[in-house]
Amino acid sequence: MPYDSPNSPQTTGQPPAATSKVKKLGQFLRSIGLGVITGAADDDPSAIGTYSTVGATLGPGFLWLAPAVFPMMFTVVYLSSKLGQVSGRGLFDAIRVNYPKWVLYSALGSVMIGNVIEAAADIGGIAAGFQLLVPLPIPAIVVGATAAIVSLQFWGSYQLIKQVFQWLALALLAYVAAAILAKPNLMEVIKGTFVPKLRFDEQFLSLAVAVIGTSLSAYLYTWQSNEEVEEEIAMGRVTVRQRRGATDEELQHSRRNILFGMTFSNVIMYFIMLSTSATLYKAGIHEISSAADAAKALRPLAGNTAGLLFAIGIVAVGFLAVPVMTTGAAYDLAQTMGWKSSLNARPGEARKFYAAIAVFSALAMSMNFIGVNPMKALVWAGIVQGFSAPALLFLILQMTNSRRIMGARKNGLAINVLGAITSLLILTATIALIITWVTKR
Repeated sequence: MPYDSPNSPQTTGQPPAATSKVKKLGQFLRSIGLGVITGAADDDPSAIGTYSTVGATLGPGFLWLAPAVFPMMFTVVYLSSKLGQVSGRGLFDAIRVNYPKWVLYSALGSVMIGNVIEAAADIGGIAAGFQLLVPLPIPAIVVGATAAIVSLQFWGSYQLIKQVFQWLALALLAYVAAAILAKPNLMEVIKGTFVPKLRFDEQFLSLAVAVIGTSLSAYLYTWQSNEEVEEEIAMGRVTVRQRRGATDEELQHSRRNILFGMTFSNVIMYFIMLSTSATLYKAGIHEISSAADAAKALRPLAGNTAGLLFAIGIVAVGFLAVPVMTTGAAYDLAQTMGWKSSLNARPGEARKFYAAIAVFSALAMSMNFIGVNPMKALVWAGIVQGFSAPALLFLILQMTNSRRIMGARKNGLAINVLGAITSLLILTATIALIITWVTKR
């Protein structure tokens, strides 16, 4: 069986020149749109809290952490995208048909727990950020935000959801403006960006692992592969057989998609760290517990505008990231159980999938009412994801190197080397953290 889908538009003959240009422009805009959504979801309120903590705690000397994780971000998300495009399956659907159940369920447990905790932290982040803009009670904002998000997932079409996400993602540009308003020292910025500074104490290593765990969160792997499948379904390729395979042009668009999205995400990460290192660190404010705390602290130091922009970014990207996480967990569960799972389907057509979205959303919301501090839980969740990421990446590398799954589109040497280096760096960071814990005790 050929691995390029017979329904692929590339195989239907050459269109007229004008039509071809319009088509290519549409594909380019689609790539940028999907990339922005994935990249923005990586800079969710909990990630903003982590990056703000790094800037406030470690200062401008550690800005190099942002560009250092960029190749890892590109590698894991591109491999997930490629798996979805070529196999025609989401990540957990691919694991289900290619691995024993114990592997499937082990991966599912860790990913679902991480997604729910992070969604809970992000709902709390939305509430705290929104309260800085409009003084409403936190519980009311938590309930209202969750209801609005679930309503969009249930009754919005896939195309509407995608368009809303694209516009929300643009709010992250507020962090570029906030960093400029903070007026950082140019020489410190250049040195901190291009001259790596290392420390081997528990504080640095735990924050480094948290940055890796946050920027390489498991929900990105599953979301990207499922997004590729959803795009195929939207084009009428409803079966795995119809979706299976990808042309060189389709994979090229995918690489452009991921490159743009991860660059966007990484730039925002950098400017968040820059704004807090230029203000909070210099003012001696090294302890912050959330992104909203960072926004509050920025106001007297960088001006009300900077603090306001920081808060707007938290709220907007929270409304993007929470449905990515809750829907991602629902995708994973549904694919594990063999249920129908697609945002292109209406709730009545995929009842169990949408029920899972509702349950995961309710659990995330509830964590904000039962005395669990989602932001503190998130720090540990980020570290746990830093430990579990190598195992999940190993599975993805195995599948994308399988001729049975990928056909002629299996990985080349360059992407395999990047994948191996990424796994090794994550393992090295986590092992170093364990050593500091043991020696400290």
